[in-house]
Amino acid sequence: MLSVEADKDLCGATTFGVPARCEYYAQADSVETLRDAIGLARTRGLSWRVLGEGSNVLLTGNVPGMIIRIAIPGIRFESVGDDSFLIRAGAGVNWHTLVRTCLDRDLYGLENLALIPGSVGAAPVQNIGAYGVELSDLFESVEVLDGVTGQLRTLYADDCRFGYRDSVFKQELAGRYVVTQLAVRLSTVPDPVLRYPALTAALAEHDLTPTPRHVFDAVCAIRRSKLPDPERIGNAGSFFRNPVLSRARYGALQERLQSRHGALPFFPVPGSDAVKVPAAWLIEQAGWKGFRDGDAGVHDRQALVLVNHGRATGEEIARLARRIADDVAEQFDVRLEPEVRIL
Repeated sequence: MLSVEADKDLCGATTFGVPARCEYYAQADSVETLRDAIGLARTRGLSWRVLGEGSNVLLTGNVPGMIIRIAIPGIRFESVGDDSFLIRAGAGVNWHTLVRTCLDRDLYGLENLALIPGSVGAAPVQNIGAYGVELSDLFESVEVLDGVTGQLRTLYADDCRFGYRDSVFKQELAGRYVVTQLAVRLSTVPDPVLRYPALTAALAEHDLTPTPRHVFDAVCAIRRSKLPDPERIGNAGSFFRNPVLSRARYGALQERLQSRHGALPFFPVPGSDAVKVPAAWLIEQAGWKGFRDGDAGVHDRQALVLVNHGRATGEEIARLARRIADDVAEQFDVRLEPEVRIL
């Protein structure tokens, strides 16, 4: 049965921990209660938005209408061949729990995506990725609820139009389709992806033949060493996307920066004549690493992470993000785009 709260405090609903409230708050733990919540919002003439674990969201003020927290549970395993399984997970399942559960069952492919905060439902929206792997590499399908018709649909990779931290759910379908279940295809045959330099270096410190479990452990260790724990200091992980530049533009930028900043790091974009440039490097070179304005700041170990030192508002953090983006654009002629969803 659907339960609805009025004037809900949202401070603990996002990992930034900024002050905010919403008019109404409902938790959907099934497709049926999700339909009910959307239907109730429509009946009352309210706008509605969905929220998962709040690990990629910055609230800059009170939210009008209804917030619907997606808490649909469940993980199912389906053998589809000698060495292949489909894993179907409810949108409310914690992402890292899914990764760890699959690895414990000797199902491989997700290990590079360990310790990414958030819920399963947010993964296809963002096309999450880390350490040489993106969700789209393993994606099979996604079940969505159409917020207009109330009907369930199944979308496949071509329907989702995945890009770098992008999908159709952030474009024309934003605010209409709600992810209820994700299906990924994993293998029982170990085939570790080791092309990411930081991961390769971490594994090379040990005299071993890397297994998926080694990759999982190394990814967790790297993330814990570089990214602050939201339980200790409010943050949403990487705040900006890594800019994607053409090879020609990268070359021109490298030539301009070489004498002052040295080599500009880059990562090839597979299947294209483009490269990704680390946003953290640009922010650090611009002098923002460790910067603090009141309680809004930039992490002192990872320049890509904006933090709430205690009492920052969402608008103060958003304002700091705009200052950083404007300064990087002025210094390097590269425009940073937020990876975090700003409401």
